[in-house]
Amino acid sequence: MSTPTYALPEADTSALIDVFTGDQRAWLSGFIAGLAAAQADTADATNAATLHATVLYGTQTGNSEDLAERLVALLRENGLGADLAALDDADPDRLAAATHLLVVTSTYGEGEMPDNAELFWEALSSDTAPRLEHLEFSVLALGDSGYEDFCRAGQILDTRLEQLGASRLAPRVDCDVDFEEPATAWLTDVVARLRTQSTHLDPGDAAAVPVPSAPAAPSKPRSRWNKKNPFPSRLVENRLLSAPGSAKEIRHFEFDLGDSGIEYAAGDALNVVPRNDPALVDAVLAALGAAPDADADGAPLSSRLTTDWEITTPSKDLLKTLAERSPRSDLAAVLARGERDTLDAWLWGRDVLDLLYECEGARLDPAELAELLRPLQPRAYSISSSPLTSPDRIHLTVAAVRYGQGSWREHRGVCSTFLADRATDQDPIGIHLQPNAAFRVPADPDRPVVMVGPGTGIAPFRAFLHERAASAATGRNWLLFGDQHRATDYIYADELAEFTASGVLHRLDLAFSRDQAEKVYVQTRMLEAASELYGWLEDGGYFYVCGDAARMAKDVDRTLREVIASQRGRGADDADEYVATLKREKRYVRDVY
Repeated sequence: MSTPTYALPEADTSALIDVFTGDQRAWLSGFIAGLAAAQADTADATNAATLHATVLYGTQTGNSEDLAERLVALLRENGLGADLAALDDADPDRLAAATHLLVVTSTYGEGEMPDNAELFWEALSSDTAPRLEHLEFSVLALGDSGYEDFCRAGQILDTRLEQLGASRLAPRVDCDVDFEEPATAWLTDVVARLRTQSTHLDPGDAAAVPVPSAPAAPSKPRSRWNKKNPFPSRLVENRLLSAPGSAKEIRHFEFDLGDSGIEYAAGDALNVVPRNDPALVDAVLAALGAAPDADADGAPLSSRLTTDWEITTPSKDLLKTLAERSPRSDLAAVLARGERDTLDAWLWGRDVLDLLYECEGARLDPAELAELLRPLQPRAYSISSSPLTSPDRIHLTVAAVRYGQGSWREHRGVCSTFLADRATDQDPIGIHLQPNAAFRVPADPDRPVVMVGPGTGIAPFRAFLHERAASAATGRNWLLFGDQHRATDYIYADELAEFTASGVLHRLDLAFSRDQAEKVYVQTRMLEAASELYGWLEDGGYFYVCGDAARMAKDVDRTLREVIASQRGRGADDADEYVATLKREKRYVRDVY
């Protein structure tokens, strides 16, 4: 897919005009004004060309970008003009020339903007943002209601556009993890409204506008394998990477792509459809006092609990219902305090079974569970292979989540332990690709690459190294990797040694935090190599980060700014602007979770 461009009806010609003499500038300005007037006359003569929508997206995993592409295809199919760009590729000042703006954005982490929307939001929320009384807009927000700040990025964009004087073309729509149906309804609604305007119909005649009931085909082919129709793959390799004695259990998995036709790229993620642990399902049934074959929304309850419903992360509706039916429970007391941090701390490590035990006596009818439990979602993992070296298999690098060993019960990660303990090569497992066009090796093979990926964050960078080796890329490669102990946690050590010996990996910095009295992290190594790191960036290098968003990625970001400030000697504001430039140039890219 080509890099999207951002265009609005009026172009900024000031930089071009500045190179001419005064007389030449006067003539050229008149010429351009004449062209603009001619274009306006032509536009007025052709109703279908008078309406042009700017479509912007903010995405962390690719879902918003996919929906935005579908929207643009649908607009064009209906005879409307449309441009597509990431939010950070759009200058809010240029919105002064736009008439219609459609935004599709996800929310990242705890209510934050996606990485490719941060710069746009900073500009839009500033005191110098332009007034937008002429602009009509609508926002589609994607989120996860399991988080407190559900769809916050879309909500604050929606509010800010209104504050700047823009008017809503259509109400904002907030989508949960099952976003397809409400998102499709929003796409169809906004296109119908724009068609109504473009054909000068009375708003009451909108029903007469022929709009497809589903989005048109996007400009690029879409795989037939998706969330609703995953490919039944087979797990053909499952091997332990971490050594005995490690505090972690990190495994290497390989999925056979068979005749799926799935074509992936280094940097993409793979969605894996999990199944809940049968032992946990049995325990939940016992706590509910329900029979496995009890009817639950048209299917046996045991089946629903195994494949359809989330029973590790409690939903807000379940919390509320249990507290109401068990008013003397600790859960009810915590909820009554209304303190988010206190609730988060209390819930940490607790699953649905824990809550059923905590609120013993709060009976739930099996028929209620469909409304109280969230749908079981696929789990996304960064792909750790390159199609240039592994076209028929997708590799994953996954830490099996287990905690509470030695206590009254062990808790287990839904998908990670499903793959580690129960999946076999005889048992089909649903998978579908999650493309991430923003997280790719540089198109220019000569560009240097710096990769920061501790723990399982190494996954996409293993893919990058295989990609760069197979494509004979000449750019230098630098990996910063770390974990707790070298003896037990140095995964893919043999491969990294081979990459180093062959000249593919030009620099490898390791940070094993627990091997010495003072803890050492990847950001420690960044500071130690500050001069070299800045030099790679000045040479046009790309800076990639993969791993934990809550702590590691924030620490690395802070350290990157410290490195730049120390090397440039111009203060924190200058370092922030340098980082912003890296982001605008798509040279600072993150895959964090």
